[in-house]
Amino acid sequence: MVELRTPEDTLDFGRRLGALLAAGDLVLLSGPLGAGKTVLAKGIAEGMGVRGRVSSPTFIIAREHPAGERGVPLVHVDAYRLGSDLAQLDDLDLDTELVEAAVVVEWGEGAAERLSADHLLIRLTRRADDTREAVLEPSGSWEQRLAALVPAAP
Repeated sequence: MVELRTPEDTLDFGRRLGALLAAGDLVLLSGPLGAGKTVLAKGIAEGMGVRGRVSSPTFIIAREHPAGERGVPLVHVDAYRLGSDLAQLDDLDLDTELVEAAVVVEWGEGAAERLSADHLLIRLTRRADDTREAVLEPSGSWEQRLAALVPAAP
């Protein structure tokens, strides 16, 4: 569990994660409204150095951010409006995007995991004191890569 006391902490955590991402990486962000999913996605984009303003793609479903200096584009998806309609998720052709880009899916838990067995699920919650908690659930190579993101407790 990672404690995120302020929005800046959430951005910093996202920047560290974004610095680790490469083409083919899939990150799923889960949590209720106001949990910090989009703030975390903004930090990821900053850490990747992609171009373009990052905002929730709720109404357009998916937005591609061109690669910056690191050479890896980001596809930011908001699957909220898709609900359980997996056919619409397939229509986005994200499995093809995963070849050349890192893909971050808000509201993707329960549907987008099938895009890759190698993914990182981040469950965000918001406590009464406005602190966020991030619980990381790695799959595939993320089980080893997580050490670079969250150092082990002493």
